[in-house]
Amino acid sequence: MSEYLLKNAAVFYKNQFTVTDVLVQNGVIAEVSPAMDASLFPKAKVFDLNNCFLFPGLVDVHVHFREPGFLYKETIETGSRAAARGGVTHVCTMPNLNPVPDSAEHLEEQLAAIRKDACVHVYPYGAITKGEAGKELADLSDMAENVIGFSDDGKGVQEDAMMRRAMQEAAGLHKIVAAHCEVNELLHGGYIHDGEYARAHGHRGICSESEWRQVERDLRLCEETGCAYHVCHVSAKETVELIRQAKARGVDVTCETGPHYLVMNDTMLQEDGRFKMNPPIRSEEDRKALLEGVLDGTIDMVVTDHAPHSAEEKSRGLSGSLMGVVGLETSFAVMYTRLVKTGILSLEKLMELMHTNPSRRFGIGSPIEVGSPADLTVFDLNRSYTVDPEQFVSKGKSTPFAGETLFGICKLTMVNGRLVWQENSTER
Repeated sequence: MSEYLLKNAAVFYKNQFTVTDVLVQNGVIAEVSPAMDASLFPKAKVFDLNNCFLFPGLVDVHVHFREPGFLYKETIETGSRAAARGGVTHVCTMPNLNPVPDSAEHLEEQLAAIRKDACVHVYPYGAITKGEAGKELADLSDMAENVIGFSDDGKGVQEDAMMRRAMQEAAGLHKIVAAHCEVNELLHGGYIHDGEYARAHGHRGICSESEWRQVERDLRLCEETGCAYHVCHVSAKETVELIRQAKARGVDVTCETGPHYLVMNDTMLQEDGRFKMNPPIRSEEDRKALLEGVLDGTIDMVVTDHAPHSAEEKSRGLSGSLMGVVGLETSFAVMYTRLVKTGILSLEKLMELMHTNPSRRFGIGSPIEVGSPADLTVFDLNRSYTVDPEQFVSKGKSTPFAGETLFGICKLTMVNGRLVWQENSTER
């Protein structure tokens, strides 16, 4: 096992930044102290990280790696390497796959690929319903020991009785239900936000009620069943307020949003598939409400909903392209550039959103402390780059941030004390 001495970084240690050194031995953090003498560790590879920041590995609980079933879009191998390049050491993968992981047998194909090809920690969700079809409950107990939770992401569970049964069983299994909330009968063929841009350009809109109405139902069922409930990719101001009120009542609910929802509104859309995702980028009023929710703790975490598609599938404009954009390689830099450098969030708050809160809720990841696994990432926050999707490790190239200048370059990422990403290196 390799030994590393990481020197002179601003380390996120005990929830604050301290300039110190970190020694990694046998895959774990062996020591955290300033000015360690490198000569005492002759076998260690030494990195002088002057002016860089050393974070615990970031945690993203909402990604799509497309394997099994859709390997032309992404694989466990390419998706996990994209995560490593973005400083993300723990990911939770969504179940819209083929086969859908709705039983232990179907889940095993994904688990085998993870064991074979993942360079970061990958935790799959099991489906809530068989085939994500909403008609029959999946075999939750059969999958429980090998999944992070249950979700039909990409589809809302339409029937109240089905969601109640799922929550009751998940509660008994001590597993989270992570819900994509969408009322099908309110969609009316929409594909971007039902707002200013849609009206000006003749597009069919998705109303906010299609999201918040199902969140409202699920919160009621969550209170009834005692289930641990997590709301995926919150986009609407009404959803934020419903969750805020539920938390005040003591409901066991957490939620997430994505960088694009926090820094963009629907007036920024272009006639390009790289601006199309579900839920859609909504109004400025919604964006401000999301930001307020982040600041007051209503919104617990920031995730990517990394959803790669082929270039052809994203080439059909707003109306014809498939839903979904990629984000693992840009998420930290977008948040840092647009919200930390501008003084809206502190860097400590960003760590809370991208590491501490998801780690605590989902029980994955660990802080930087002696004895913890060496799941670490280093960023140079003084350097900037222009987003060029053709340079992405991910097979997916569709991002609304193409061409933007962002600060924060990932210099290295370590998983269990092994270097899985290093800038300007072919080492994996």
